[in-house]
Amino acid sequence: MSTILHDSPIYGPIHSRRLGLSLGINLMPADGKICTFDCLYCECGFNADRRPKSHSPSRKDVLRALEQRLVMMEQEGKLPDVITFAGNGEPTTHKEFPEIIDDVISLRDRLCPSTKISVLSNATFVHDTAIRAALMKVDNNIQKLDTVNEDYIRRVDRPTGHSFSVGKVINNLKLFGGHVIIQTMFMQGNDSDNTNDFYVEPWLKVLEEIRPQSVMIYTIDRETPDHGLKKVSREKLDAICSRVHEIGIPCTASY
Repeated sequence: MSTILHDSPIYGPIHSRRLGLSLGINLMPADGKICTFDCLYCECGFNADRRPKSHSPSRKDVLRALEQRLVMMEQEGKLPDVITFAGNGEPTTHKEFPEIIDDVISLRDRLCPSTKISVLSNATFVHDTAIRAALMKVDNNIQKLDTVNEDYIRRVDRPTGHSFSVGKVINNLKLFGGHVIIQTMFMQGNDSDNTNDFYVEPWLKVLEEIRPQSVMIYTIDRETPDHGLKKVSREKLDAICSRVHEIGIPCTASY
């Protein structure tokens, strides 16, 4: 299995299909994965196979490492388009997440004011008022909603907590008042096909309720821990993207 673990606390930059030149922030240990989902398609592998032995970086660690990397990139004449919180798991689980967001915004404003700040999250902590307030401060608050079918989520995204409720997640996503980007992974294979009307039509109705600033849909791009999963065709992804446009919400499709 050639799944990926990212350096911590800073990795990249990488060329993101959706965001451009992206400098990553990994708030998880570099040697393992900590996540509230255990997705069949996660590029970092399954949780059980990636148990970390080291600790998550501290707030000071993150700020110091980010400043060093940005200064280096500035000297090279290649500042990032975006600073992205992602890495080896769910970034909002870090106990200092709101404070780290404030630090990164302050550093960005000082060193590279045109760079955007993005958070890639699975939306399991958007019920927390402090987390939600921090996410309201970033440029790209990108939250996962692969489907509104709870059976599919439990089978494919596999939440690790017993209290997960997609209905509660949807209600909390509405609290952003539109300052949210919904990201959805479409794929096929191993009873994981969420591209047909049974899944897409209820998802579209919920998008109309959330009214996000935009939607990002994408499909498998790297090796997945479940090898039976399949990439969705460009034609099928474009067709779903068009349906999002039809309800008046901007949408991009990445292959």
